[in-house]
Amino acid sequence: MASKTIGNFTFNETSIKDVYKIDIKKYGDNRGYFMETYKESDFKAAGLDYNFVQDNQSKSKIGVLRGLHFQKTFPQAKLVRCIEGEVFDVCVDLREDSPTYGKWEGVVLSAEAGNMFMIPRGFAHGFVVLSETATFCYKCDELYHPEDEGGIMWNDPEVGIVWPFDGEILLSDKDKKHPSLKNSKIKF
Repeated sequence: MASKTIGNFTFNETSIKDVYKIDIKKYGDNRGYFMETYKESDFKAAGLDYNFVQDNQSKSKIGVLRGLHFQKTFPQAKLVRCIEGEVFDVCVDLREDSPTYGKWEGVVLSAEAGNMFMIPRGFAHGFVVLSETATFCYKCDELYHPEDEGGIMWNDPEVGIVWPFDGEILLSDKDKKHPSLKNSKIKF
C-alpha cells in the first residue's frame, strides 16, 4: 500500500479505497509535545477534501464496543482519533458499487501513537476500548441526525471482523439489536 507524507501527516492507503491510516509527526522535548491534528490544506493535497461540520467526543471503559453505526440518508465521513487510552477502530464498506463491499479495515488508535483513521461516507463504523478507559474524538462532514441512525451487528460472521479483545464486550441496548449486514439491506 502506498504512503505519502504531506506536511506533518503521513497518509497510508489501506486495503479499501479511500480509507486511510494517518500518522502524525510529534514535536517533543522535556516539556512534552506538540502536534497538528488537522490541516485542511495538507488533507486536500492528499486528496482528502472534506468539509467537517461537527466534532464529537466520547469516553468509555475497557470492553465497551460502540458500533457498528452509520446514518442512512445523511452519511458521514469521519476523521477519528483516540486522545486518551487505546481503541481498535473499524470501518465496513457499505458502498454498493465498491469491489470491497462488506469488507472491513481496522487500526489500533492510541493517544501515545497520536494516529488517526479517515473513513469516507458509505461505511459503518465502530470501535472497542482496549485500555482501562479511552477518550475518542471524531470530526464529521455531516451533522448527526438521531432519526437517521442505522447499524449492523458488531460480530456479523459474514463480515468477519477480528476484534483484538478477549474480555467481556459491553454494548448499549441499541447496539445489541443491529441486524446482520445481509438483513440490513443497506447500500450507499
